[in-house]
Amino acid sequence: MTGRPELLEIDGDVLRRSLDREPFRIRHRLSGHPLFAVERLLRLCRDLPEECVEYNAGDVAVGQDAALTPRTGLSAEETVRRIAEQQSWMVLKYVERDPEYRALLHACLDEVRRHSEAVAPGMDRREGFVFLSSPGSVTPFHMDPELNFLLQVAGKKRMRLFDNADRGIVSEAELDRFHADHPHRNLPFREEFDARARVHDLAPGDGVHVPVTTPHWVEVGDEVSVSFSITFRSDVSERRAGVHAWNAALRRRGWRPRAVGASPRLDDAKYLAWRARRRLVGMLRRG
Repeated sequence: MTGRPELLEIDGDVLRRSLDREPFRIRHRLSGHPLFAVERLLRLCRDLPEECVEYNAGDVAVGQDAALTPRTGLSAEETVRRIAEQQSWMVLKYVERDPEYRALLHACLDEVRRHSEAVAPGMDRREGFVFLSSPGSVTPFHMDPELNFLLQVAGKKRMRLFDNADRGIVSEAELDRFHADHPHRNLPFREEFDARARVHDLAPGDGVHVPVTTPHWVEVGDEVSVSFSITFRSDVSERRAGVHAWNAALRRRGWRPRAVGASPRLDDAKYLAWRARRRLVGMLRRG
């Protein structure tokens, strides 16, 4: 032990029971951290490659069509500076490219790993995302491919999370396609979905675990919101993604594959086939 105060407060028993199965709450000590001050975020915005900075209007529909997402007319830097007054939403992606943010990301995930290795070994692809949102803005209904801990640093937000095993919300075919084709994260939304939501109100110091491909949407409160997502993949999540991708390939050939998890032995065979195909494609590209 280094004597350094813990950044996260995690109930290890809860994490081992619920990780990548269902959302659960944690606490953190990142509120007021200098890396989330406006001037530091402006520098990060300037330093990141253009493809790592995504921003648009924040007054969008919950079921927003990604292709029709409105812009604000502002530059990325103007969006950061005027986030309090302009209805905007921004995400700074893969912030681990910056050494200071990388150090913070790894410090947080090292604390998660103490508990997660027992149930989800092989923590890999550690990635961080910083979200800035104007008061009242909406993050549309979507899902993500990583195990995620979303840490609320400033402002308040309400997250509505849905059961990632509910095939009435996201079908098995949609999951297969998501892992194979990597389409935009936004999902079609119907009003009746909200009756199935688990609502999490987050204030500074709060955090919530979002399992892989858990559909959710977010609504910001009356102040600017700053959130830090610390994400990773595990051996189990990568294996599951590979089986979904293989099923998607079977569907394209007219097959109706068994759902992931229905037959562990068949899933093993699919995963091996997917890995072999991926290696072959990599060799052909290099050659």
